[in-house]
Amino acid sequence: MSDLTRLLDRATGGDQQSKNDLFADMYQDLRRLASARLKRSARVVLLDTTSLVHESYLRFLKAGALQAQDRVRFLAYAARVMRSVVIDFVRESQAERRGGGALHVTLDTGVADSVTTGQTEVMKVSEALDALAKTDARLVQLIEMKYFAGYSERDIAECLGTSERSLRREWQKARLLLHAALK
Repeated sequence: MSDLTRLLDRATGGDQQSKNDLFADMYQDLRRLASARLKRSARVVLLDTTSLVHESYLRFLKAGALQAQDRVRFLAYAARVMRSVVIDFVRESQAERRGGGALHVTLDTGVADSVTTGQTEVMKVSEALDALAKTDARLVQLIEMKYFAGYSERDIAECLGTSERSLRREWQKARLLLHAALK
């Protein structure tokens, strides 16, 4: 059993020091994951890599129980948490823009449409994933691992306990359903 696996076992058992040690050991991997996530939404989110990693860590602590048996599953869980941080950040920025004592200015429709395009797109993807989760949570997990975490098909297949060929079929299905939900 590797040191990381033992650390994950203790952290999932609720040991606070193990959670801190796990975060310290995985910090560079979490930064790479956050950086990849932010590259996809740089025009939408005004977070930096460090802020996203630290906010995710705070959510790990707040959630209480950590659910990961190995490195791949831990990073998949981290990708899911980072997605929720980005979505919450977009929701918060949109909420502030629609009220809160701000001076309301009339813009022409061309400018108004272009301002929220990226944020609207992120929200649509999030809503589509939430709707898809009601019918097939496994496909959402696959999308999170492939798109948000950037895992290879081999890593995802190993984590989900399936063959790579079956995974490719599921990926096609997930893409089709997500595309349909976004229309």
